[in-house]
Amino acid sequence: MANNLRFQVVEEAFKKHALEVETPKERPSEYFGKYVFNRQKMFKYLPADVYRKLIDVIDNGARLDRSIADPVAAGMKQWAQEMGATHYTHWFQPLTEGTAEKHDAFVEHDGKWGMVENFSGKLLVQQEPDASSFPNGGIRNTFEARGYSAWDPTSPVFIIDDTLCIPTIFIAYTGEALDYKAPLLRALHAVDKAATDVCQYFYDDVKKVHVNLGWEQEYFLVDEGLYSARPDLMLTGRTLMGHESAKNQQMDDHYFGTIPDRVQAFMKDLEQQALMLAIPCKTRHNEVAPNQFELAPIFEECNLAVDHNMLLMSLMKRVARKHGFRVLLHEKPFAGINGSGKHNNWSLSTDTGVLLHAPGKTSSMNETLRFVTFIVETLMAVYRHNGLLKASIMSATNAHRLGGNEAPPSIISSFLGKYVSDLLDHFESEDLGVESEELKVNSLLKKWDIPQIPDLIVDNTDRNRTSPFAFTGNRFEFRAPGSSANCASAMIALNASMAESLCSFKQRVDAKIAEYATLPEYASGTGHTAKFHAIVDVLREDIKTCKPVRFDGNGYSEEWVREAARRGLDVEQSCPVIFEHYLDEQSIAMFESTKVMNRKELEARNEVKWEMYVKTVQIEARVLGDLAMNHIIPVATHYQSQLIKNVQGTKSVFSEEKAIRLSARNMKLIEEIAERTEAIERLVDELTDARRVANRIVDIHQRAIAYHDTVCPHMEAIRKEADLLEMIVEDGLWTLPKYRELLFIR
Repeated sequence: MANNLRFQVVEEAFKKHALEVETPKERPSEYFGKYVFNRQKMFKYLPADVYRKLIDVIDNGARLDRSIADPVAAGMKQWAQEMGATHYTHWFQPLTEGTAEKHDAFVEHDGKWGMVENFSGKLLVQQEPDASSFPNGGIRNTFEARGYSAWDPTSPVFIIDDTLCIPTIFIAYTGEALDYKAPLLRALHAVDKAATDVCQYFYDDVKKVHVNLGWEQEYFLVDEGLYSARPDLMLTGRTLMGHESAKNQQMDDHYFGTIPDRVQAFMKDLEQQALMLAIPCKTRHNEVAPNQFELAPIFEECNLAVDHNMLLMSLMKRVARKHGFRVLLHEKPFAGINGSGKHNNWSLSTDTGVLLHAPGKTSSMNETLRFVTFIVETLMAVYRHNGLLKASIMSATNAHRLGGNEAPPSIISSFLGKYVSDLLDHFESEDLGVESEELKVNSLLKKWDIPQIPDLIVDNTDRNRTSPFAFTGNRFEFRAPGSSANCASAMIALNASMAESLCSFKQRVDAKIAEYATLPEYASGTGHTAKFHAIVDVLREDIKTCKPVRFDGNGYSEEWVREAARRGLDVEQSCPVIFEHYLDEQSIAMFESTKVMNRKELEARNEVKWEMYVKTVQIEARVLGDLAMNHIIPVATHYQSQLIKNVQGTKSVFSEEKAIRLSARNMKLIEEIAERTEAIERLVDELTDARRVANRIVDIHQRAIAYHDTVCPHMEAIRKEADLLEMIVEDGLWTLPKYRELLFIR
């Protein structure tokens, strides 16, 4: 029966065909943002004075005047109802890596035993969803359950199905952040102010600095029928056992290959729905591993980009089911092939340009100083808070991916490339002229020996795929975040660290300017200015300080691990221990000085991180134990019984000598199955005992460490035995869909 069931599931999954996707007749630009209350719709549905005030809030950070809340809510409701919406919700991002929403109807009593559709400014601006069951790390007690959500006007509202979704922050009654958005907005404000102040050295007209983010979302697709036949995939998001397929990614034939028809239909449907929600999808392609794909948008302002990524992950899951798929966002759903990340391309820009854009031949020394300043201070942020940045991307799931040859190592270093590295080295050691040509960083023109091929403009830096934080032309690519993560976690740590770095830079430069202004050589106003020398001197100090974090070599090598340790970089591998960096005094001081988070909020978040780690491993361990005892061992012993019957039958037919010879292979298999099933039973018992011991530890930090140190090793040992049994047991008896079936969409 198990045999028939498994093959029936596989056959039905492979028979599924792509759904026909109705293509809108309009061009994408015509339906882009159809379900978003964007500026065009604000202008149409809001009074002119209200529109101007709201735009001032969005663009210039003006405080929201509650007097405009009612007319804004009225305009939103009118538009939403015209689009078929009947409900509204405050849409927020709790500390679960997901999103949350509680829907309310546009319904109130009319006082005449009837009802009226209503949506007031009060309901728009603030609500009390309670939401007390979300993890909070001790900030809220069960008898102190108030939690408030507050409208974030910088991220436009949107409609999903019949519900108007209002992006909000989520905070406790006592004011602490209970979500990702609140500290992200604080971090973006901090880096805006700090970077704008530093920009005044180079550009008098800069009033605001924006943080840009372009995420790259990797994911796997698997047939829904096969997914449903794998309890581990359903309950944990990854295969806890499974022998690798003879063919997987070793031929590199999936990477950038032709997209399968069914997947193409899914992507087409997903992109259309995403574009209607103003998510600017740009790129799609096959990734390295079978069934692995990637979607990437155009760069956006960081807060909006984070919201769009969270919305997209939810949308992906819904659209996939329409097409007979399940989306896997786990960082390592299959052993032995590449895992999935979410590269965060991060940059800073003003109204006048990108601050990390390299100067060219005609650029002035001022442009070069600007470029070097923001490159070096980014490196200072990464160096000072090396361990914190690592903690910001670490999780129980991402730990399976980092350090493998498909992902950057968990040692946070920065690749700059030859040209930028040479520029910083020159800056550090050489005398600088006001118009020093040696400081120009230029693109190169690459000529080919093929007449039909045009000359190519080559970037001033190559790419290092092993670098967790690589400079890639006009931005840094933070490649370490995991595919299931909320981008805000990494962006909070990075932007807060950057704000601190820029504040420190400005304080030191201003002090030196004041000092140098008293010297005779600067009094005449000719030649180099005090400001120029102050900036150069501070930059030289910082270039030397942050040099340990610069690494352009192979991040996968064992030599780099030893070298990184010598340089003082964090090389810790234990996830629960890595989380401790949030509570380093240096980290707390940075977060508090930038007003991003206070000590209480940081302590609470670490409680949540340790708790989530324990629960993730705990669920995996329980599922693995169940699979081992209720699937693997029964199937293996059933096959063993068949072999025993075969041996007994052989002895009844042939002579003793010939029977022994003919049964030798089966006897060997019988013994091996007995040994491996015995080992699995013993290991499952030890796994259960390890969990029980760990669960008795009161301190959640120490419990998480115990799970890492004592529970996880048993899981790996059980998997090893189960995977070897999979290669022994008759294929028709194996109940779980195998990798060769899961990994190839037809």
